[in-house]
Amino acid sequence: MAGLSDDAQWIVMMGFVVSLSFFFLALLLNQSTVVGQTTAESVLDFPKNDIRDVRSVMIQSAELLNATTNPISVSQYQTIQNDIQRLSLSEKKAVVQYQIINPSPLWLSIHYNNGVTSYNETWVSP
Repeated sequence: MAGLSDDAQWIVMMGFVVSLSFFFLALLLNQSTVVGQTTAESVLDFPKNDIRDVRSVMIQSAELLNATTNPISVSQYQTIQNDIQRLSLSEKKAVVQYQIINPSPLWLSIHYNNGVTSYNETWVSP
């Protein structure tokens, strides 16, 4: 650059600055696209309806145990609980567990995990 005038050196230097800023902006835009894509995928992977369906069956089985008319026995409740866990694992590939914390008022501890989403809830009967 020794043979260039001051104006030519200034133009070449500004070209380097502009090209480096374009490179930085392209890199920044590329990273924001990746973050947006993974965020959108995690929202789509949330199994809201699966959790809602399994949760309602768990609550119904626990209410059957605590019913005032025609309650089921503890062994029947455990059979239902095992069936729910096996069906969730085989059909939805999800591990579900629930247990009664307090029978009156009814408190349930609910756990759902399908390898991507983990959901925990303590449900209290109204």
